[in-house]
Amino acid sequence: MHCPFCGTNETKVVDSRLVAEGQQVRRRRECIACHERFTTFEIAELLMPRLIKADGTRQPFDEDKLRAGIQRALEKRPVSVEAIEACINRIKHRLRATGERELPSRQLGEEVMSELRKLDQVAYVRFASVYRSFQDINEFREEIERLSVDDLPDGKQSEGKA
Repeated sequence: MHCPFCGTNETKVVDSRLVAEGQQVRRRRECIACHERFTTFEIAELLMPRLIKADGTRQPFDEDKLRAGIQRALEKRPVSVEAIEACINRIKHRLRATGERELPSRQLGEEVMSELRKLDQVAYVRFASVYRSFQDINEFREEIERLSVDDLPDGKQSEGKA
């Protein structure tokens, strides 16, 4: 690593620590030539798969776009920032775990719906309505009924529900 002060490429690591829940390594370095100290951060470079849109176009995964969509669905809902970030990290982990270089964008949408369903049911229905392009109130009703049935043990409906 080049020294940011004098430019020489002789530096030594003085201290290393895990940070960001073990996702990064923080290293304190010292320049052999000028003895100045500086900090570097090291993270694994894990490439996200490209997304294949419904029209066949391909685009890079955009974490900001993912976060914006999730936050839009969760607007004015009692969900913490930490829970949202954990949700985003789980989605990214599952996409990377496929080992594929390209994935249909539909798969990302399904991952988001799966996470929102566990996180907040109102946000799930909001997202599903846009993602699945609900056309009328009956489609909302069907999705809410499906949500209610799926949350009961053995898929049975509770009393009072049609």
